Amino acid sequence: MPLRRLLERYFEFAALGADWKTEILAGCTTFMTMAYIVFVNPAILHAAGMPLAAVTAATCLSAAAGSLLMGAFARYPIALAPGMGLNAYFTYSVVKGMGIPWQAALGAVFLSGVAFFVLTLLGVRQLVLNSIPVELHAAVAAGVGFFIAFVGFRNAGIVVPDPGSTLTLGNLHDKSTALAVFGLFLVAALIAWKVRAAMLIGILGTTVVGLLTGVAKWNPQTYRMADLAATAGKLDISAALRLGFLEIVFVFLFIDMFDNIGTLLAVGKKANLFDRAHRIPRVNRILLSDATATVVGSLAGTSTVVSYIESAAGVAAGGRTGVTAIVTGLLFVAALFVAPVVGVIPAAATAPALIIVGSMMVGVAAEIHWGDPEVAIPAFLTMIAIPLTFSIANGLAFGFTSYAFIKIVRGKFREVNWFVYLLAALFVARFAYLGRG
Repeated sequence: MPLRRLLERYFEFAALGADWKTEILAGCTTFMTMAYIVFVNPAILHAAGMPLAAVTAATCLSAAAGSLLMGAFARYPIALAPGMGLNAYFTYSVVKGMGIPWQAALGAVFLSGVAFFVLTLLGVRQLVLNSIPVELHAAVAAGVGFFIAFVGFRNAGIVVPDPGSTLTLGNLHDKSTALAVFGLFLVAALIAWKVRAAMLIGILGTTVVGLLTGVAKWNPQTYRMADLAATAGKLDISAALRLGFLEIVFVFLFIDMFDNIGTLLAVGKKANLFDRAHRIPRVNRILLSDATATVVGSLAGTSTVVSYIESAAGVAAGGRTGVTAIVTGLLFVAALFVAPVVGVIPAAATAPALIIVGSMMVGVAAEIHWGDPEVAIPAFLTMIAIPLTFSIANGLAFGFTSYAFIKIVRGKFREVNWFVYLLAALFVARFAYLGRG
């Protein structure tokens, strides 16, 4: 049997109504919608002190490895790359906020990937997913969205510290800030016009304007694959195994798990991937691919790798099989050869992308039952604590403890899964530990 026929049978072309032309175009579409990560992720992790060229290579390699594995092993049109939100948590909460070396933070990412892999094999994932209230899933995602947007506003200079009011409006006459505002409206307009590569076009367009106005300088860094050695294998696992790193590993694991599930639900509905029992076939392969990609990413030198909701763009373009993800992965390999221009991209060009991505993530707050205080209060505390304390872990702690407390005082403690109480107790212990004199 010809190789082409074997591949079509393996990827179930006939059952899914797929063809090669559509799958290839869909893969290109997915890549164009998420290619901004090649610029944004290195910019965020560079703020943690990581070498820019090395992180750029690690970003491309981890996205390529994850997408290729998802396409070939799990056979789904879902692409992967370092996750927005988790890279901000890595840089601004873990490294800069806690003063932890980036090598140790990479060790925590590695451990979270290994834990996710083991939990998937043991079936513990189902226990965790079934025990945590759906409303808090949405609250965490929305809180991370606010967190990302706040980082974007700060990097753009649109908001700045103020001793009297904590924060205030920045100097909009500053060239860099004005460029960021331009980029924000450019990306917003492109998205409103439903341009699939809106993020990428917006970043590149803002960079061009920055070069013309002198805000950005044409001084691209030299780049070789050997530059990857600056981060590859530099993770410090022994440091990540210390007690103080457990909460960091947990946050990486928790957000990765639910980001992955949320993407599966969104893409699965759009591509009709659910079977008659409303389950996604081969779901463990999807989760194992995601976990493996995170391990690979940590070894290469980048933060947690996740499934991308932008995969829905490729599905909307007709992608139905793993070939779509494979094409996206191959394009990330090709992106390695244009990565040298990343040094030209100013913060004013990437900050708008953070703000827009944050706005997209906040939309899930509509799933929360705001009329029910037993749900609304824990959800609100989760959402607001994440950006205000600059910590996703703190947001999770406030959400779980308040949810468990309200259910207990309302006499509805039997409605809450025992695992929620376990998490709440761990968070209370964490606050007690952090509050010691």
